[in-house]
Amino acid sequence: MWHELVLHGIGGRTILEAKDRLTYAEAMDWYAYLRRRGSLNLGNRLEHGFAMLATVLSRIHGGEVEMEAFMPYESALAKAKEEAAGISLDQAMATWH
Repeated sequence: MWHELVLHGIGGRTILEAKDRLTYAEAMDWYAYLRRRGSLNLGNRLEHGFAMLATVLSRIHGGEVEMEAFMPYESALAKAKEEAAGISLDQAMATWH
């Protein structure tokens, strides 16, 4: 959260400055905003909007594609998080013979 705030000029030019300048209540307000509304990054917001539009157009023409198919950055991020989390216990047990 702090990285994104500082990258968008909120609180200061460094994370240390932002932590020093923002009160706890302000930081929690920003945290709630980011959780509710998503990233402040314009590129991510545009990607999400265009993916939504592409999904609607696809479904109008008979497609059954999910919105994530049109969001390459989010798809790659989700895959990286999944790989970083490792495998589940069920998956590990399935590999044991």
